[in-house]
Amino acid sequence: MTRLWNDPASFADEMIDGFVAANGRYVRRVPGGVVRSTVSPAGQVAVVVGGGSGHYPAFGGLVGQGLAHGAAMGNLFASPSTQQIVSVARAADLGGGVFFTYGNYAGDVLNFDAAQAKLRGEGIACETVTVTDDIFSAPPDEKHRRRGIAGDLTVFRTAAAAAEAGCDLADVTHVARLANERTRTFGVAFTGCTLPGAPEPLFTVPEGRMAIGLGIHGEPGVDETDIPTADGLAELLVRRLLAERPDGADGRVVPILNGLGSLKYEEMFVVYRRIAQLLEAAGLEIVDPHVGEYCTSFDMAGTSLTLFWLDDELAQLWETPVDTPAYRRGAVAAAERIADTGAHTETRDAVTPGDPASVEVAATVRAALEAIVATVDAHVDELGRIDAIAGDGDHGIGMQRGSHAALAAATAAAEAGAGAGTTLERAADGWSDRAGGTSGALWGVILSSVAAHLGDAGTPSAADVAAGVAAGTAGVMAYGKAEVGDKTLVDALVPFSATLAAAVDAGASLSDAWQQAAAAATAAAAATADLLPRMGRARTHGQNSVGTPDPGAHSLALIATAIGDLLAASPDTERN
Repeated sequence: MTRLWNDPASFADEMIDGFVAANGRYVRRVPGGVVRSTVSPAGQVAVVVGGGSGHYPAFGGLVGQGLAHGAAMGNLFASPSTQQIVSVARAADLGGGVFFTYGNYAGDVLNFDAAQAKLRGEGIACETVTVTDDIFSAPPDEKHRRRGIAGDLTVFRTAAAAAEAGCDLADVTHVARLANERTRTFGVAFTGCTLPGAPEPLFTVPEGRMAIGLGIHGEPGVDETDIPTADGLAELLVRRLLAERPDGADGRVVPILNGLGSLKYEEMFVVYRRIAQLLEAAGLEIVDPHVGEYCTSFDMAGTSLTLFWLDDELAQLWETPVDTPAYRRGAVAAAERIADTGAHTETRDAVTPGDPASVEVAATVRAALEAIVATVDAHVDELGRIDAIAGDGDHGIGMQRGSHAALAAATAAAEAGAGAGTTLERAADGWSDRAGGTSGALWGVILSSVAAHLGDAGTPSAADVAAGVAAGTAGVMAYGKAEVGDKTLVDALVPFSATLAAAVDAGASLSDAWQQAAAAATAAAAATADLLPRMGRARTHGQNSVGTPDPGAHSLALIATAIGDLLAASPDTERN
Protein backbone atom coordinates (compact mmCIF):
# COMPACT_ATOMS: atom_id res chain seq x y z
CA MET A 1 0.00 0.00 0.00
CA THR A 2 0.95 3.67 -0.32
CA ARG A 3 1.33 4.97 3.23
CA LEU A 4 2.36 8.63 3.19
CA TRP A 5 0.35 11.51 1.75
CA ASN A 6 -1.40 14.72 2.76
CA ASP A 7 -4.26 15.33 0.31
CA PRO A 8 -4.34 12.62 -2.40
CA ALA A 9 -5.39 15.24 -4.98
CA SER A 10 -2.21 17.23 -4.20
CA PHE A 11 0.12 14.24 -4.09
CA ALA A 12 1.65 14.70 -7.56
CA ASP A 13 2.30 18.44 -7.09
CA GLU A 14 3.86 17.93 -3.67
CA MET A 15 5.94 15.03 -4.96
CA ILE A 16 7.35 17.17 -7.78
CA ASP A 17 8.13 20.02 -5.36
CA GLY A 18 10.05 17.64 -3.11
CA PHE A 19 11.82 16.01 -6.05
CA VAL A 20 13.05 19.40 -7.26
CA ALA A 21 14.09 20.47 -3.76
CA ALA A 22 16.21 17.32 -3.49
CA ASN A 23 17.70 17.52 -7.00
CA GLY A 24 18.37 21.16 -7.79
CA ARG A 25 21.77 20.14 -9.15
CA TYR A 26 19.96 18.50 -12.08
CA VAL A 27 16.49 20.00 -12.51
CA ARG A 28 14.42 23.12 -11.96
CA ARG A 29 10.67 23.50 -11.67
CA VAL A 30 8.60 24.99 -14.46
CA PRO A 31 4.81 24.93 -14.84
CA GLY A 32 3.93 21.41 -15.87
CA GLY A 33 7.09 19.58 -14.84
CA VAL A 34 10.86 20.01 -14.78
CA VAL A 35 13.70 20.95 -17.13
CA ARG A 36 17.46 20.76 -16.81
CA SER A 37 19.00 23.19 -14.34
CA THR A 38 22.27 23.10 -16.32
CA VAL A 39 23.27 24.94 -19.49
CA SER A 40 22.83 23.03 -22.76
CA PRO A 41 24.33 24.07 -26.11
CA ALA A 42 22.33 26.57 -28.12
CA GLY A 43 20.76 24.97 -31.19
CA GLN A 44 20.65 21.48 -29.67
CA VAL A 45 17.50 19.42 -30.15
CA ALA A 46 15.57 19.41 -26.87
CA VAL A 47 14.33 15.94 -25.88
CA VAL A 48 11.11 16.22 -23.86
CA VAL A 49 9.66 13.11 -22.25
CA GLY A 50 6.64 12.73 -20.05
CA GLY A 51 3.67 10.90 -18.67
CA GLY A 52 1.73 10.47 -15.48
CA SER A 53 3.28 10.50 -12.02
CA GLY A 54 3.73 7.27 -10.08
CA HIS A 55 6.47 5.75 -12.25
CA TYR A 56 9.67 7.16 -10.71
CA PRO A 57 12.36 7.41 -11.97
CA ALA A 58 10.25 7.97 -15.06
CA PHE A 59 9.88 10.72 -15.93
CA GLY A 60 11.49 13.55 -13.98
CA GLY A 61 14.27 11.33 -12.68
CA LEU A 62 15.54 10.94 -16.26
CA VAL A 63 16.12 14.68 -16.86
CA GLY A 64 19.76 15.73 -16.91
CA GLN A 65 22.93 15.83 -18.98
CA GLY A 66 23.02 13.10 -21.60
CA LEU A 67 19.34 12.28 -21.26
CA ALA A 68 16.12 14.34 -21.36
CA HIS A 69 16.06 18.13 -21.41
CA GLY A 70 12.63 18.23 -19.80
CA ALA A 71 9.79 16.10 -18.49
CA ALA A 72 6.09 16.94 -18.49
CA MET A 73 4.72 15.35 -15.33
CA GLY A 74 1.01 14.64 -15.08
CA ASN A 75 -1.21 13.64 -12.21
CA LEU A 76 -1.12 10.13 -10.78
CA PHE A 77 -1.26 7.70 -13.70
CA ALA A 78 -2.70 10.48 -15.91
CA SER A 79 -1.17 12.12 -18.95
CA PRO A 80 0.16 15.64 -18.51
CA SER A 81 -2.17 18.22 -19.99
CA THR A 82 -1.52 20.00 -23.26
CA GLN A 83 -0.76 23.17 -21.30
CA GLN A 84 1.80 21.38 -19.14
CA ILE A 85 3.56 19.87 -22.15
CA VAL A 86 3.68 23.20 -24.00
CA SER A 87 5.09 24.92 -20.91
CA VAL A 88 7.87 22.35 -20.43
CA ALA A 89 8.72 22.30 -24.14
CA ARG A 90 9.01 26.09 -24.30
CA ALA A 91 11.29 26.08 -21.26
CA ALA A 92 13.46 23.28 -22.71
CA ASP A 93 13.67 24.61 -26.28
CA LEU A 94 17.22 25.52 -27.34
CA GLY A 95 16.46 26.58 -30.88
CA GLY A 96 17.05 23.21 -32.54
CA GLY A 97 13.48 21.98 -32.27
CA VAL A 98 11.71 19.81 -29.72
CA PHE A 99 11.60 16.02 -29.85
CA PHE A 100 8.77 14.38 -27.90
CA THR A 101 8.89 10.76 -26.79
CA TYR A 102 6.57 8.97 -24.36
CA GLY A 103 4.61 5.76 -23.84
CA ASN A 104 1.81 4.98 -26.28
CA TYR A 105 -1.32 5.70 -24.21
CA ALA A 106 -4.48 7.43 -25.41
CA GLY A 107 -4.30 10.43 -23.06
CA ASP A 108 -0.62 11.01 -23.71
CA VAL A 109 -1.12 10.84 -27.47
CA LEU A 110 -4.04 13.29 -27.32
CA ASN A 111 -2.22 15.86 -25.21
CA PHE A 112 1.25 15.57 -26.73
CA ASP A 113 -0.19 15.78 -30.25
CA ALA A 114 -2.16 18.90 -29.31
CA ALA A 115 0.94 20.44 -27.74
CA GLN A 116 2.99 19.62 -30.82
CA ALA A 117 0.42 21.29 -33.07
CA LYS A 118 0.39 24.39 -30.88
CA LEU A 119 4.18 24.66 -30.81
CA ARG A 120 4.45 24.16 -34.55
CA GLY A 121 1.97 26.99 -34.93
CA GLU A 122 4.36 29.15 -32.93
CA GLY A 123 7.22 28.27 -35.27
CA ILE A 124 8.91 25.66 -33.06
CA ALA A 125 9.81 22.53 -35.05
CA CYS A 126 8.61 19.35 -33.32
CA GLU A 127 8.66 15.61 -33.96
CA THR A 128 7.38 12.64 -31.95
CA VAL A 129 8.08 8.94 -31.46
CA THR A 130 5.79 6.98 -29.14
CA VAL A 131 7.26 3.97 -27.33
CA THR A 132 5.53 0.65 -28.11
CA ASP A 133 7.65 -2.04 -26.45
CA ASP A 134 5.06 -4.09 -24.51
CA ILE A 135 4.71 -7.33 -26.50
CA PHE A 136 1.66 -8.55 -24.56
CA SER A 137 -0.54 -5.50 -25.26
CA ALA A 138 -1.07 -6.19 -28.99
CA PRO A 139 0.04 -8.80 -31.55
CA PRO A 140 3.08 -8.25 -33.79
CA ASP A 141 0.93 -7.16 -36.74
CA GLU A 142 -0.51 -4.37 -34.56
CA LYS A 143 2.74 -3.17 -33.00
CA HIS A 144 1.63 0.43 -33.42
CA ARG A 145 -1.08 -0.20 -30.79
CA ARG A 146 1.27 -1.57 -28.15
CA ARG A 147 1.86 0.21 -24.84
CA GLY A 148 5.10 1.79 -23.74
CA ILE A 149 6.50 0.45 -20.48
CA ALA A 150 10.11 0.01 -19.29
CA GLY A 151 11.38 0.22 -22.88
CA ASP A 152 10.92 3.98 -22.53
CA LEU A 153 14.47 4.09 -21.23
CA THR A 154 16.11 2.76 -24.40
CA VAL A 155 14.25 5.15 -26.69
CA PHE A 156 14.73 8.15 -24.40
CA ARG A 157 18.42 7.47 -23.95
CA THR A 158 19.31 6.90 -27.60
CA ALA A 159 17.31 9.92 -28.79
CA ALA A 160 19.01 12.09 -26.17
CA ALA A 161 22.42 10.70 -27.12
CA ALA A 162 21.79 11.69 -30.74
CA ALA A 163 20.86 15.18 -29.59
CA GLU A 164 24.03 15.39 -27.48
CA ALA A 165 26.04 14.35 -30.55
CA GLY A 166 24.67 17.35 -32.46
CA CYS A 167 22.19 15.50 -34.67
CA ASP A 168 19.37 17.56 -36.12
CA LEU A 169 15.70 16.93 -35.38
CA ALA A 170 15.22 14.56 -38.32
CA ASP A 171 18.18 12.41 -37.29
CA VAL A 172 17.12 12.32 -33.63
CA THR A 173 13.69 11.13 -34.79
CA HIS A 174 15.27 8.47 -37.00
CA VAL A 175 17.37 7.13 -34.13
CA ALA A 176 14.38 7.02 -31.76
CA ARG A 177 12.27 5.10 -34.29
CA LEU A 178 15.08 2.61 -34.78
CA ALA A 179 15.51 2.18 -31.01
CA ASN A 180 11.79 1.66 -30.55
CA GLU A 181 11.67 -0.92 -33.33
CA ARG A 182 14.49 -2.83 -31.60
CA THR A 183 13.01 -2.77 -28.08
CA ARG A 184 10.78 -5.49 -26.63
CA THR A 185 9.43 -5.81 -23.06
CA PHE A 186 7.44 -8.43 -21.17
CA GLY A 187 6.25 -8.01 -17.58
CA VAL A 188 4.60 -9.86 -14.69
CA ALA A 189 3.15 -8.87 -11.31
CA PHE A 190 2.47 -10.57 -7.99
CA THR A 191 0.36 -7.77 -6.45
CA GLY A 192 -1.38 -4.65 -7.69
CA CYS A 193 -0.58 -1.10 -6.66
CA THR A 194 -2.51 1.28 -4.41
CA LEU A 195 -3.00 4.98 -5.18
CA PRO A 196 -2.49 7.43 -2.29
CA GLY A 197 -5.62 7.53 -0.18
CA ALA A 198 -7.19 4.51 -1.86
CA PRO A 199 -8.50 1.81 0.50
CA GLU A 200 -7.44 -1.10 -1.71
CA PRO A 201 -5.17 -1.87 -4.68
CA LEU A 202 -6.29 -1.29 -8.25
CA PHE A 203 -6.23 -5.04 -8.82
CA THR A 204 -5.38 -8.13 -6.83
CA VAL A 205 -3.65 -11.35 -7.72
CA PRO A 206 -4.68 -14.53 -5.87
CA GLU A 207 -2.15 -15.89 -3.40
CA GLY A 208 0.41 -18.04 -5.18
CA ARG A 209 -0.54 -16.68 -8.62
CA MET A 210 1.19 -14.28 -11.02
CA ALA A 211 -0.38 -11.81 -13.47
CA ILE A 212 1.15 -11.83 -16.95
CA GLY A 213 1.24 -8.93 -19.37
CA LEU A 214 0.58 -6.18 -16.83
CA GLY A 215 0.51 -2.45 -17.51
CA ILE A 216 2.24 0.26 -15.49
CA HIS A 217 -0.95 2.13 -14.52
CA GLY A 218 -2.49 -0.46 -12.28
CA GLU A 219 -4.11 -2.33 -15.13
CA PRO A 220 -4.50 -6.04 -14.34
CA GLY A 221 -2.57 -8.62 -16.30
CA VAL A 222 -3.86 -10.11 -19.51
CA ASP A 223 -3.32 -13.67 -18.22
CA GLU A 224 -2.52 -15.46 -14.96
CA THR A 225 -0.45 -18.45 -13.90
CA ASP A 226 1.12 -20.01 -10.81
CA ILE A 227 4.19 -18.21 -9.50
CA PRO A 228 7.20 -20.05 -10.89
CA THR A 229 10.66 -20.33 -9.38
CA ALA A 230 13.10 -17.50 -10.07
CA ASP A 231 14.69 -19.61 -12.81
CA GLY A 232 11.25 -20.46 -14.18
CA LEU A 233 10.37 -16.77 -14.40
CA ALA A 234 13.65 -16.00 -16.17
CA GLU A 235 12.94 -18.73 -18.70
CA LEU A 236 9.41 -17.42 -19.31
CA LEU A 237 10.62 -13.85 -19.86
CA VAL A 238 13.50 -14.78 -22.13
CA ARG A 239 11.52 -17.30 -24.17
CA ARG A 240 8.71 -14.83 -24.91
CA LEU A 241 11.10 -12.03 -25.86
CA LEU A 242 13.40 -14.13 -28.05
CA ALA A 243 10.34 -15.22 -29.99
CA GLU A 244 10.04 -11.57 -31.09
CA ARG A 245 13.65 -10.96 -32.02
CA PRO A 246 13.67 -8.02 -34.49
CA ASP A 247 14.55 -8.69 -38.11
CA GLY A 248 18.24 -8.12 -38.78
CA ALA A 249 19.31 -8.12 -35.11
CA ASP A 250 22.97 -9.17 -35.00
CA GLY A 251 23.08 -10.65 -31.50
CA ARG A 252 24.16 -7.69 -29.35
CA VAL A 253 21.54 -7.03 -26.70
CA VAL A 254 21.08 -4.76 -23.66
CA PRO A 255 18.97 -6.60 -21.04
CA ILE A 256 17.02 -4.40 -18.59
CA LEU A 257 15.41 -6.19 -15.66
CA ASN A 258 13.07 -3.58 -14.20
CA GLY A 259 11.45 -3.60 -10.77
CA LEU A 260 7.91 -2.24 -10.66
CA GLY A 261 7.98 -0.79 -7.16
CA SER A 262 8.33 -3.26 -4.31
CA LEU A 263 10.20 -6.27 -5.65
CA LYS A 264 13.54 -6.51 -3.85
CA TYR A 265 16.77 -6.02 -5.78
CA GLU A 266 18.07 -9.26 -4.30
CA GLU A 267 15.17 -11.16 -5.86
CA MET A 268 15.82 -9.51 -9.21
CA PHE A 269 19.51 -10.45 -9.05
CA VAL A 270 18.54 -14.09 -8.58
CA VAL A 271 16.29 -13.85 -11.64
CA TYR A 272 18.92 -12.01 -13.68
CA ARG A 273 21.51 -14.69 -12.95
CA ARG A 274 19.43 -17.13 -14.99
CA ILE A 275 18.51 -14.52 -17.63
CA ALA A 276 22.21 -13.97 -18.36
CA GLN A 277 22.80 -17.71 -18.66
CA LEU A 278 19.92 -18.09 -21.09
CA LEU A 279 20.96 -15.15 -23.27
CA GLU A 280 24.53 -16.43 -23.48
CA ALA A 281 23.28 -19.94 -24.28
CA ALA A 282 21.30 -18.39 -27.14
CA GLY A 283 24.57 -17.06 -28.59
CA LEU A 284 23.89 -13.44 -27.72
CA GLU A 285 26.42 -10.82 -26.63
CA ILE A 286 25.23 -9.10 -23.46
CA VAL A 287 26.01 -5.37 -23.42
CA ASP A 288 25.65 -3.12 -20.35
CA PRO A 289 23.07 -5.14 -18.38
CA HIS A 290 20.68 -3.21 -16.15
CA VAL A 291 18.99 -4.50 -12.99
CA GLY A 292 17.00 -1.96 -10.98
CA GLU A 293 14.00 0.35 -11.03
CA TYR A 294 13.61 2.37 -14.24
CA CYS A 295 9.83 2.59 -14.72
CA THR A 296 7.72 1.68 -11.69
CA SER A 297 4.03 1.54 -10.82
CA PHE A 298 3.87 2.87 -7.26
CA ASP A 299 4.12 -0.12 -4.90
CA MET A 300 3.38 -2.87 -7.40
CA ALA A 301 5.28 -6.10 -6.77
CA GLY A 302 6.43 -7.19 -10.19
CA THR A 303 9.15 -7.08 -12.77
CA SER A 304 9.66 -6.75 -16.51
CA LEU A 305 12.45 -7.72 -18.84
CA THR A 306 13.40 -5.49 -21.75
CA LEU A 307 15.71 -6.57 -24.54
CA PHE A 308 17.22 -3.76 -26.60
CA TRP A 309 18.84 -5.07 -29.76
CA LEU A 310 21.84 -2.97 -30.83
CA ASP A 311 23.33 -2.22 -34.20
CA ASP A 312 26.53 -0.24 -34.77
CA GLU A 313 24.77 3.14 -34.67
CA LEU A 314 22.76 2.38 -31.55
CA ALA A 315 25.76 0.78 -29.81
CA GLN A 316 27.80 3.93 -30.28
CA LEU A 317 25.03 6.18 -29.02
CA TRP A 318 24.46 3.89 -26.01
CA GLU A 319 27.95 4.74 -24.77
CA THR A 320 27.03 8.44 -24.29
CA PRO A 321 27.58 9.40 -20.62
CA VAL A 322 24.45 10.25 -18.62
CA ASP A 323 23.99 12.12 -15.34
CA THR A 324 20.45 12.52 -14.01
CA PRO A 325 18.88 12.32 -10.53
CA ALA A 326 18.05 8.62 -10.89
CA TYR A 327 20.18 7.28 -13.74
CA ARG A 328 23.93 7.63 -14.32
CA ARG A 329 26.26 6.04 -16.83
CA GLY A 330 29.89 6.98 -17.49
CA ALA A 331 31.50 10.28 -16.55
CA VAL A 332 29.86 13.58 -17.45
CA ALA A 333 31.67 16.90 -17.17
CA ALA A 334 29.52 19.09 -14.94
CA ALA A 335 27.82 21.88 -16.86
CA GLU A 336 27.21 25.38 -15.58
CA ARG A 337 24.03 25.85 -13.56
CA ILE A 338 21.26 28.09 -14.86
CA ALA A 339 20.16 30.88 -12.55
CA ASP A 340 16.46 30.33 -11.85
CA THR A 341 14.83 33.72 -12.43
CA GLY A 342 11.26 32.47 -12.40
CA ALA A 343 10.92 33.65 -15.99
CA HIS A 344 8.76 30.68 -16.87
CA THR A 345 5.96 31.57 -14.50
CA GLU A 346 2.82 31.84 -16.60
CA THR A 347 0.29 34.66 -16.37
CA ARG A 348 -3.22 34.95 -17.77
CA ASP A 349 -4.50 37.72 -20.01
CA ALA A 350 -6.79 40.25 -18.38
CA VAL A 351 -10.50 39.54 -18.69
CA THR A 352 -12.47 41.59 -21.21
CA PRO A 353 -15.77 42.47 -19.50
CA GLY A 354 -18.99 41.04 -20.94
CA ASP A 355 -22.15 43.06 -21.41
CA PRO A 356 -24.74 43.04 -18.57
CA ALA A 357 -26.84 40.27 -20.11
CA SER A 358 -23.85 38.00 -20.62
CA VAL A 359 -22.53 38.72 -17.14
CA GLU A 360 -25.89 37.51 -15.81
CA VAL A 361 -25.55 34.31 -17.86
CA ALA A 362 -22.01 33.89 -16.46
CA ALA A 363 -23.61 33.49 -13.04
CA THR A 364 -25.59 30.54 -14.43
CA VAL A 365 -22.39 29.06 -15.86
CA ARG A 366 -20.83 29.32 -12.42
CA ALA A 367 -23.86 27.68 -10.80
CA ALA A 368 -23.66 24.82 -13.31
CA LEU A 369 -19.99 24.30 -12.47
CA GLU A 370 -20.84 24.28 -8.76
CA ALA A 371 -23.35 21.52 -9.50
CA ILE A 372 -20.70 19.60 -11.44
CA VAL A 373 -18.23 19.86 -8.55
CA ALA A 374 -20.82 18.65 -6.04
CA THR A 375 -21.75 15.73 -8.29
CA VAL A 376 -18.16 14.65 -8.91
CA ASP A 377 -17.28 14.95 -5.22
CA ALA A 378 -20.26 12.77 -4.33
CA HIS A 379 -19.30 10.06 -6.81
CA VAL A 380 -15.48 10.28 -6.85
CA ASP A 381 -14.93 6.90 -5.18
CA GLU A 382 -17.51 5.19 -7.39
CA LEU A 383 -15.88 6.58 -10.54
CA GLY A 384 -12.47 5.40 -9.39
CA ARG A 385 -13.81 1.94 -8.61
CA ILE A 386 -15.42 1.58 -12.03
CA ASP A 387 -12.27 2.79 -13.76
CA ALA A 388 -10.09 0.33 -11.84
CA ILE A 389 -11.91 -2.69 -13.25
CA ALA A 390 -10.16 -2.45 -16.61
CA GLY A 391 -8.22 0.82 -16.35
CA ASP A 392 -6.02 2.67 -13.91
CA GLY A 393 -8.55 3.85 -11.34
CA ASP A 394 -7.79 7.55 -11.69
CA HIS A 395 -11.01 8.75 -13.35
CA GLY A 396 -12.62 9.94 -10.12
CA ILE A 397 -9.65 11.91 -8.86
CA GLY A 398 -8.99 13.31 -12.34
CA MET A 399 -12.58 14.52 -12.68
CA GLN A 400 -12.37 15.98 -9.20
CA ARG A 401 -9.21 17.92 -9.93
CA GLY A 402 -10.56 19.11 -13.27
CA SER A 403 -13.97 20.23 -12.05
CA HIS A 404 -12.56 22.05 -9.02
CA ALA A 405 -10.04 23.85 -11.22
CA ALA A 406 -12.79 24.76 -13.69
CA LEU A 407 -14.93 26.24 -10.94
CA ALA A 408 -12.02 28.23 -9.53
CA ALA A 409 -11.12 29.62 -12.95
CA ALA A 410 -14.75 30.47 -13.75
CA THR A 411 -15.24 32.14 -10.39
CA ALA A 412 -12.19 34.34 -10.91
CA ALA A 413 -13.34 35.29 -14.40
CA ALA A 414 -16.94 36.00 -13.35
CA GLU A 415 -15.80 38.12 -10.42
CA ALA A 416 -13.66 40.12 -12.86
CA GLY A 417 -16.74 40.89 -14.93
CA ALA A 418 -16.35 38.33 -17.71
CA GLY A 419 -19.23 37.32 -19.91
CA ALA A 420 -20.55 33.78 -20.16
CA GLY A 421 -18.28 32.72 -23.02
CA THR A 422 -15.06 33.86 -21.37
CA THR A 423 -16.16 32.46 -18.02
CA LEU A 424 -16.73 29.02 -19.51
CA GLU A 425 -13.62 29.19 -21.70
CA ARG A 426 -11.49 29.85 -18.60
CA ALA A 427 -13.20 26.91 -16.94
CA ALA A 428 -12.39 24.71 -19.95
CA ASP A 429 -8.73 25.67 -19.77
CA GLY A 430 -8.59 25.07 -16.02
CA TRP A 431 -10.28 21.68 -16.33
CA SER A 432 -8.04 20.35 -19.09
CA ASP A 433 -4.89 21.65 -17.40
CA ARG A 434 -5.50 20.29 -13.92
CA ALA A 435 -7.24 17.04 -14.81
CA GLY A 436 -4.81 15.97 -17.52
CA GLY A 437 -5.32 12.59 -19.13
CA THR A 438 -7.88 11.75 -21.76
CA SER A 439 -10.92 12.95 -19.81
CA GLY A 440 -9.30 16.30 -19.04
CA ALA A 441 -8.56 16.92 -22.70
CA LEU A 442 -12.06 15.89 -23.81
CA TRP A 443 -13.90 17.91 -21.18
CA GLY A 444 -11.79 20.88 -22.20
CA VAL A 445 -13.00 20.41 -25.78
CA ILE A 446 -16.65 20.14 -24.70
CA LEU A 447 -16.63 23.23 -22.47
CA SER A 448 -14.62 25.30 -24.93
CA SER A 449 -17.04 24.47 -27.76
CA VAL A 450 -20.06 25.47 -25.69
CA ALA A 451 -18.26 28.65 -24.59
CA ALA A 452 -17.77 29.71 -28.20
CA HIS A 453 -21.56 29.55 -28.75
CA LEU A 454 -22.40 31.44 -25.55
CA GLY A 455 -20.31 34.49 -26.41
CA ASP A 456 -19.81 37.54 -24.19
CA ALA A 457 -22.74 39.64 -25.42
CA GLY A 458 -26.44 39.09 -25.00
CA THR A 459 -28.34 36.06 -23.77
CA PRO A 460 -27.79 32.87 -25.76
CA SER A 461 -30.82 30.89 -26.87
CA ALA A 462 -31.51 27.23 -26.25
CA ALA A 463 -30.52 26.65 -29.88
CA ASP A 464 -27.13 28.29 -29.17
CA VAL A 465 -26.55 25.91 -26.27
CA ALA A 466 -27.55 22.91 -28.36
CA ALA A 467 -25.25 24.05 -31.16
CA GLY A 468 -22.38 24.37 -28.68
CA VAL A 469 -22.96 20.85 -27.36
CA ALA A 470 -23.10 19.55 -30.95
CA ALA A 471 -19.80 21.29 -31.72
CA GLY A 472 -18.29 19.80 -28.59
CA THR A 473 -19.46 16.34 -29.59
CA ALA A 474 -17.92 16.68 -33.03
CA GLY A 475 -14.72 18.01 -31.47
CA VAL A 476 -14.45 15.11 -29.04
CA MET A 477 -14.94 12.55 -31.81
CA ALA A 478 -12.40 14.25 -34.06
CA TYR A 479 -9.90 14.75 -31.24
CA GLY A 480 -10.17 11.37 -29.54
CA LYS A 481 -11.01 9.33 -32.67
CA ALA A 482 -13.69 7.39 -30.75
CA GLU A 483 -17.05 6.40 -32.24
CA VAL A 484 -20.31 5.19 -30.76
CA GLY A 485 -19.79 1.59 -29.65
CA ASP A 486 -16.15 2.01 -28.58
CA LYS A 487 -17.18 2.12 -24.89
CA THR A 488 -16.11 5.69 -24.17
CA LEU A 489 -17.64 9.00 -23.16
CA VAL A 490 -18.81 9.32 -26.78
CA ASP A 491 -21.45 6.62 -26.21
CA ALA A 492 -23.30 8.96 -23.81
CA LEU A 493 -22.34 12.27 -25.42
CA VAL A 494 -23.74 11.53 -28.89
CA PRO A 495 -27.29 10.63 -27.74
CA PHE A 496 -27.21 13.53 -25.28
CA SER A 497 -26.40 16.00 -28.05
CA ALA A 498 -28.83 14.49 -30.55
CA THR A 499 -31.71 14.43 -28.05
CA LEU A 500 -30.99 17.99 -26.89
CA ALA A 501 -30.96 19.33 -30.46
CA ALA A 502 -34.14 17.47 -31.45
CA ALA A 503 -36.05 18.67 -28.38
CA VAL A 504 -34.96 22.28 -28.86
CA ASP A 505 -35.89 22.12 -32.54
CA ALA A 506 -39.32 20.84 -31.50
CA GLY A 507 -39.84 23.92 -29.34
CA ALA A 508 -38.97 22.57 -25.88
CA SER A 509 -37.49 24.90 -23.29
CA LEU A 510 -33.81 24.45 -22.49
CA SER A 511 -34.73 22.90 -19.14
CA ASP A 512 -37.11 20.34 -20.64
CA ALA A 513 -34.78 19.60 -23.56
CA TRP A 514 -31.79 19.20 -21.24
CA GLN A 515 -33.64 16.79 -18.97
CA GLN A 516 -34.71 14.67 -21.95
CA ALA A 517 -31.11 14.64 -23.17
CA ALA A 518 -29.81 13.72 -19.71
CA ALA A 519 -32.18 10.77 -19.58
CA ALA A 520 -30.91 9.61 -22.98
CA ALA A 521 -27.31 9.96 -21.82
CA THR A 522 -28.05 8.01 -18.64
CA ALA A 523 -29.61 5.13 -20.57
CA ALA A 524 -26.76 5.10 -23.07
CA ALA A 525 -24.13 5.16 -20.31
CA ALA A 526 -25.77 2.19 -18.59
CA ALA A 527 -25.82 0.30 -21.90
CA THR A 528 -22.03 0.59 -22.21
CA ALA A 529 -21.83 -2.18 -19.60
CA ASP A 530 -22.56 -4.64 -22.41
CA LEU A 531 -19.78 -3.34 -24.66
CA LEU A 532 -16.17 -4.39 -25.15
CA PRO A 533 -13.80 -1.40 -25.11
CA ARG A 534 -12.06 -0.65 -28.40
CA MET A 535 -10.12 2.44 -27.31
CA GLY A 536 -7.78 3.49 -24.51
CA ARG A 537 -6.11 1.49 -21.74
CA ALA A 538 -9.17 -0.68 -21.13
CA ARG A 539 -8.86 -2.13 -24.66
CA THR A 540 -6.13 -4.55 -23.56
CA HIS A 541 -8.32 -5.88 -20.73
CA GLY A 542 -11.64 -5.61 -22.53
CA GLN A 543 -13.34 -8.72 -21.14
CA ASN A 544 -12.76 -7.47 -17.57
CA SER A 545 -15.00 -4.47 -18.20
CA VAL A 546 -18.03 -6.35 -19.53
CA GLY A 547 -20.84 -5.85 -17.02
CA THR A 548 -19.50 -2.45 -15.89
CA PRO A 549 -20.37 0.87 -17.57
CA ASP A 550 -17.67 3.06 -19.03
CA PRO A 551 -16.56 5.54 -16.34
CA GLY A 552 -16.36 8.46 -18.77
CA ALA A 553 -19.87 7.86 -20.10
CA HIS A 554 -21.18 7.35 -16.57
CA SER A 555 -19.65 10.58 -15.23
CA LEU A 556 -21.01 12.55 -18.20
CA ALA A 557 -24.51 11.22 -17.52
CA LEU A 558 -24.24 12.13 -13.84
CA ILE A 559 -23.15 15.66 -14.72
CA ALA A 560 -25.85 16.09 -17.37
CA THR A 561 -28.49 15.00 -14.84
CA ALA A 562 -27.20 17.41 -12.19
CA ILE A 563 -27.29 20.37 -14.58
CA GLY A 564 -30.78 19.36 -15.70
CA ASP A 565 -31.91 19.37 -12.07
CA LEU A 566 -30.36 22.83 -11.63
CA LEU A 567 -32.19 24.20 -14.67
CA ALA A 568 -35.50 22.72 -13.53
CA ALA A 569 -35.17 24.01 -9.98
CA SER A 570 -34.51 27.65 -10.81
CA PRO A 571 -36.71 29.69 -13.15
CA ASP A 572 -34.07 32.45 -13.19
CA THR A 573 -31.42 29.95 -14.22
CA GLU A 574 -33.68 28.63 -16.98
CA ARG A 575 -34.23 32.16 -18.30
CA ASN A 576 -30.43 32.68 -18.39
